[in-house]
Amino acid sequence: MVDLEKLRQIYKFGKELSLEDAGIIMKSAKTQTFKKKEIIIQEGSLKTELFFVRSGLVRAYCINNKGDEITFGIIAENQILTNIDVILFDQPSRYYYECLEDTKTLSIDFEKVQNIIESNPKLERNRKYFARNAMKKMLQRLESFVLLNAEERYEDFIKKNPTLSNRVPDKYIAHVLGITPVSLSRIRARIVTKK
Repeated sequence: MVDLEKLRQIYKFGKELSLEDAGIIMKSAKTQTFKKKEIIIQEGSLKTELFFVRSGLVRAYCINNKGDEITFGIIAENQILTNIDVILFDQPSRYYYECLEDTKTLSIDFEKVQNIIESNPKLERNRKYFARNAMKKMLQRLESFVLLNAEERYEDFIKKNPTLSNRVPDKYIAHVLGITPVSLSRIRARIVTKK
């Protein structure tokens, strides 16, 4: 029996899939459920799966040389997470990916995706789109640290992620913005008094 929800999720990966390739992905893709606080990928992992977040929330963090956890990314619904170190640099992960909520994903091994793309040149456009989109987000984040002050970064974060402030602990949002939780509280207070 065809799993329509799974088919819809796969469709979001690439609209140019042939029925044969969609069938290969459906056979290869796994639905996985992770509990809150569960680690999907840990530091040192060689895992090569791509995870499409169907529901839930994941934070990406590293541990600095003082032993502090530094959150640098939040991955929400309809976003992809993967072990970028293995896929791009052929080295073990430097990061942890931890669920902030119970999380459902659709996953497939990166090598299987690569094989499908290589056998279907029309999909190369989708790979380029994902790569350009990832680079665009990284550049925008870099520019925000250079061009915006902390309050402007917070306002931009809330504008782009309106529901996350109610779902993500303040300390993680502060890390993503490159500020302390105390600074985040002050920024919120200033914004409230302006209104």
